[in-house]
Amino acid sequence: MRKFILCMLVATMALQAAAQEAPADNKNKRYFDINKNIDIFNSLLRELDMFYVDSVEVNNLVQGSIRNMLARLDPYTEYYPEENMQDLQFMTTGEYAGIGAIISYNDGKVVINEPYEGLPADKAGLKAGDAILEIDGNDMRKATVKEVSDKLKGTPGTSLKMTVRRPGEKKDRKLTIVREKIEVDPITYSGVTEDKIGYFHFGSFTTRSADRVKKTVQDLKEKGATSLIIDLRGNGGGILDEAVDVVNLFVPKGEEIVSTKGKLKQWDRTYITRNQPLDELIPIVVLTDTGSASASEIVAGGLQDLDRAVIVGNRSFGKGLVQTPRDLPYGGNIKITTSKYYIPSGRCIQALDYSHRNPDGSVARVPDSLTNVFKTRNGREVRDGGGITPDITIPQPAGGTIAFYLMTDNVIFDYVTEWVQQHDKIAPPDQFRLTESDYKAFKEFVKKRDFQYDQLSERSLQQLKSMMEFEGYLDVAKEEFAALEAKLHANLDRDLELFREDITGIIESEIVQRFYYKKGVLLHQLSSDKVYDKAVEVLKNPEMYRSLLQPVSVEIPETGGATAPPIASAASS
Repeated sequence: MRKFILCMLVATMALQAAAQEAPADNKNKRYFDINKNIDIFNSLLRELDMFYVDSVEVNNLVQGSIRNMLARLDPYTEYYPEENMQDLQFMTTGEYAGIGAIISYNDGKVVINEPYEGLPADKAGLKAGDAILEIDGNDMRKATVKEVSDKLKGTPGTSLKMTVRRPGEKKDRKLTIVREKIEVDPITYSGVTEDKIGYFHFGSFTTRSADRVKKTVQDLKEKGATSLIIDLRGNGGGILDEAVDVVNLFVPKGEEIVSTKGKLKQWDRTYITRNQPLDELIPIVVLTDTGSASASEIVAGGLQDLDRAVIVGNRSFGKGLVQTPRDLPYGGNIKITTSKYYIPSGRCIQALDYSHRNPDGSVARVPDSLTNVFKTRNGREVRDGGGITPDITIPQPAGGTIAFYLMTDNVIFDYVTEWVQQHDKIAPPDQFRLTESDYKAFKEFVKKRDFQYDQLSERSLQQLKSMMEFEGYLDVAKEEFAALEAKLHANLDRDLELFREDITGIIESEIVQRFYYKKGVLLHQLSSDKVYDKAVEVLKNPEMYRSLLQPVSVEIPETGGATAPPIASAASS
């Protein structure tokens, strides 16, 4: 018996030793693989530099390799070399030093796309469409957008001399502009309606943006607001702490808003509200769409999970990943995905699974059938794996691809540039509408440009035709296929009328932006916004608002003759 016990003890110790050695062996192998591949890459680069038939642009080659490597992980893990660190700083702070304008490439030259209201470019008189020819004597006619951007940025208080050519003018304009520290306001617009509903659009979660939201809410309440609409549509996120602080404005101190979990357990964190709230009772509706991501989803999801706000709009993007900046040699930085975040109900709203790609390398959304049910504080059902699903969804009509190509090919931009030169002023943003004659002129403008656009449906139809020919089915459905082919063939006149509403809306927004900047565009869009209208309806009906924050009740029918199945009753929306 003693011998048996001794054998068992030895066997147990051997198993424990093997278990300890296995992770160590795996770890050593991983370190070996890393060092082996680094050595291979170094040797390969040296061989290319020494023996390749043409000279090798080492920086471009290596940085392209890094970008391709990181692209296989997820879109948010990004490398920033020293010369691009300003981009990372702008993403996190919303600040940079320059002239305050968006620039873009158009017809072989870099042009002013949008001057920000009240900033140096605007004050100097620059307009959308102005082509940048020279900066401080340097010829910019063949420069890239990045090269021009680097010349425009600099130390606050320093001046630069610009030469620009305005469309339709033969004489160049020479300007002197003083650079300023540019801080983009995260609040696009705020105001109070006649029904005492405070509204504000929140654009990004940059440094101190929560303080800006707090000040905005205080101002709205002082102006008489008794309820709030927080518009997070198009807000791609930003700093996680700022999102927690925004939620904290409306929920008590000590509430868990979000927790992060990743590979390194010592980096896991739980974010709890630290301050006394600004207002725990004011009714809130949050607006979301597919452009609401990351920190926006923490705010919308946190308020939804705590039953503190009603969400209206469309399902958010579904980015439940957290990035952490890490310093690299030679002044570079990597913004690396380190964890996933989980909101108060315990759900992670990450919608795309980057770790399990399809055979072709594409990434799929988590199917609704594979998502899990969680409960809000009041017991309402919510799901993970698919962004934030609104309490009231307002379907977004699908637009035609022609509108996309009209924008990307700068057709609308160039038409509006000409239109603005012929009009000194327009109606207020909420009243401005494109006239019938204006749209007719636009169609003529498009045709003169020899505009071509690709139709995915037509291309897919040709692929189907090839497949049907290969499998011998084309003759069977020849007539039906020919009829469908005729309908899907690109027809510019037809499509300009078929998708007129979408195209007109884009043209109107572009015109309004030239006169009233981003705030004007928002006011114009709100004037015919079904999502905003539904939010107003909810806040004007306290009973509807309260019922939306309660779990769906199940009515049990009275027993009598035949019994009927239970019916789920929900608030009318």
